[in-house]
Amino acid sequence: MSTGTTTTAPAIRLMSIDFDCPDPAELARFYGEALGLPVVYSSDDFVLLGREGAPGLGFIRDVDYRHPTWPDPSQGKQAHMELNVDDLEAAQARLLALGAVEPAVQPHTGQRRVLLDPAGHPFCIATQS
Repeated sequence: MSTGTTTTAPAIRLMSIDFDCPDPAELARFYGEALGLPVVYSSDDFVLLGREGAPGLGFIRDVDYRHPTWPDPSQGKQAHMELNVDDLEAAQARLLALGAVEPAVQPHTGQRRVLLDPAGHPFCIATQS
């Protein structure tokens, strides 16, 4: 039912997507080098990567962190990132050199690869066709 007054929705903007991990500095180093993002804030328990005016990636220390066991569902992946790449082989080699791990399960190897970051979070690299 309308009351005749106009209400304006509050502005809501994405500030960051944050990952729990055992070592925020190490995970920030991995993603910072992989994505070319600078550190914009750092403390012992939190590191934020990003660029002015854009959402960032944050890494929060969790002393009881348990990494995902994907594809085993015993410790679910919770969420994952999809990264677009021009060259699947070259991007995979670069990310492995930075500390990613290739899991045994690869559902769609032709256009997509699943990798695990240094804290065990699954993420995908894919070419858009």
